[in-house]
Amino acid sequence: MTERLLLESGYEAVSVRAVCAAAGVNPAAVHYHFGSKVGLVTALLEARLGPLWAEALPEVSAGYVMPIDTAVQIVVNPIATLAADPAGRLYLHLLARLLLARNEIAWTKKWFTVTPWARILSAQVAGLSERDAARRWMMAFELIFVQFGDPLAGDRRLTDGQVHALRDFITAGLSAPVAQP
Repeated sequence: MTERLLLESGYEAVSVRAVCAAAGVNPAAVHYHFGSKVGLVTALLEARLGPLWAEALPEVSAGYVMPIDTAVQIVVNPIATLAADPAGRLYLHLLARLLLARNEIAWTKKWFTVTPWARILSAQVAGLSERDAARRWMMAFELIFVQFGDPLAGDRRLTDGQVHALRDFITAGLSAPVAQP
């Protein structure tokens, strides 16, 4: 029910009260379980989008050294696949709205956070701290979601060449050597 309302009407147009009325539940129950509208949408997105990365991520552990271009492919390729589907684009629009609005999001699945990606990157770029690696990834994620999920872009779809160029650009930015003072 929540999913249908959000996908049909958009994030801003749907209130927790509307979700509760459509589902026939007490608004207090939603606040108890999710804390807020952002919490409710976060849970929905993790449930729907998490499986996209599930196949590629089990091999990645805390000590695993992964090439940066592989990490970028793991992030971008499922998003490109999702963007090719009209319903998938709606999920990406919803996710982009949350991320680009700089909402405080309490992800429960670790791969939705920047920390594991920052660890992978800092292990690959000499002299790059995890903090600076996280900053680089945050810029990369912002670029990815502007390209694939910007609700203002409507049904714009990236060509295979554009997706390849985006992956190369992000890989280059993440891989850049640390500037010496």
